[in-house]
Formats: sequence, structure tokens, C-alpha cells
Amino acid sequence: MSLLSLLSSIILGLIQGVAEFLPISSSGHLAIAEHLLGMTGLEIPEFFDVLLHLGTLVAVFAAYWEDIRDMVVEFFCGVRDLAHRTTPTPVPPARRLILLIIVGTLPLLVVLPIKDLVEGLADNMYFVGGALIVTGFLLFASDRVKKGRKTEKNAALVDVLLVGAAQAIATCPGISRSGTTITAGCFVGFDRKFAVRFSFLLSIPAILGANVLSIKDALATVVWSEVPVYLVGVAVAAAVGYACIRLLKMIADKGKFGFFAYYCWIVGAITLVLTVIQN
Repeated sequence: MSLLSLLSSIILGLIQGVAEFLPISSSGHLAIAEHLLGMTGLEIPEFFDVLLHLGTLVAVFAAYWEDIRDMVVEFFCGVRDLAHRTTPTPVPPARRLILLIIVGTLPLLVVLPIKDLVEGLADNMYFVGGALIVTGFLLFASDRVKKGRKTEKNAALVDVLLVGAAQAIATCPGISRSGTTITAGCFVGFDRKFAVRFSFLLSIPAILGANVLSIKDALATVVWSEVPVYLVGVAVAAAVGYACIRLLKMIADKGKFGFFAYYCWIVGAITLVLTVIQN
């Protein structure tokens, strides 16, 4: 494996780790990076793409391990209560959070029939550039929303459905998943800390589901001699992703997404200009 391939693995892992969690769109940046790295027409190996997303999933588990542990415990407690036909009052927050995540994931089912069409948009740099500009406006608006107080204890199912719909829209390359879901959470009245926490916990079934759907095809094309180089990129994505989650938690609580809005506007505009010049 050449040094260039190893360097590309590190760069793509860095982009994935940063852009997956900071509200700037990982899919959009990976699409742009392919063009900037001269990889147009040569797609990122599908198996490597799966591993990159699993690397960012590791970052979510590390950052929210206590929440995930509590939900696992409450899941089994819930099964036990169902067997005994008992229900605690009030419902434990972690158990209710499981329900909210399930409901929030449902809108992704609408995207499944058009999955290939949505993924194909990554080849259209006009769309990616425009989507980044739209992401910037969403982030700009989120800073101006009145701080909410809803958490897993009192959020309504319609609230999480709206956040889930935002996540479904964010499957489009250039639309930030974290930025869109956090913004939607703020608009429906979530406490800012909870909006960030729910956004990242909601990403777990989304990432797992996407990888389950693509793992069969990915394994069929994998070149096993390249896996060690892939794992370097995965490690970079996991480490950088964890750091970015911690950073975003601090930024979101202060309502300071403005910097990311300007960044998305600039990158989106540059992408559109370069695309016009190349064409």
C-alpha cells in the first residue's frame, strides 16, 4: 500500500471524524474531498466507508457510555415489567429515552426506497454546495431560538418525530445530520444540552442501520490486504470524533453555532464557484 493511500486514509478519517459530529456535513465534505484529492470517478471503497462510520459510532459510545448503559439496563427491566404486567410510575427517564429514539428513527424508513437516488446526489457538486449553504442558514437560525426546557422526561412523541424527519432530510449530502437534528431539537423546545445528547444518541440506530444495509455488498468487494490501512483511518475518525463531540457539547450550550454557519456558507460558495469553473 502506497504512502499516498495511507495518507488518503488518514485524511478521510480526519474529515469523517470532524464533519460527522461538527455541524458541517460529513457526506458533503467527503464528496468534496474526493474531487479535491483527484479521486473523481474512483469512489471510496465501500468497506472503508462502512468502517469509517463504525469508527464514529465508537466515538458516540465513548462519549455517551453512561446513557447507553442506562438504556440497556432499562430495556431489560422493561422486558421484565412487561412479563409481570407492571409499569413503574413515573417511567424511568432512560426507559422513556429508548422510546423517543425508536420513534425518532422511524422517518428514516421513508428514505429507504430512494436510498440510491439520495446517495447519488453526492456526485452533483451544485447540490452539495447549495446544501451546505442551506445548512448554514439552519445553524444561523438555531442561535436565535429561545432556549427550551424539554428533556427525555417531558418531550412529546411529535417533537422527536420532527427531529427524526430532520435526520431523514439530512441523509442528503451537504445537509449536516448533527446540525439539522440539533436545530430541529431547539425549534421544538428541547433544552440545548438535551438537543445535542438526543442528536448523537439518535445517530446510533441510523449508523448501524445504514451499515447493516451495505455490509453485504461491502464485504463482497473488500481487498483484505488494504484493511490495515483502512483501520488507521478508522482510528483517526474515532479519536477525532470523540474530541469533536466534547467540543460541540460545550458550544451548543452557549448557542454559538454562528461560526459553523459562516463556515458552511463559505465552503458552499467556494464549491459552487469551483464547480462552475471546472465545467
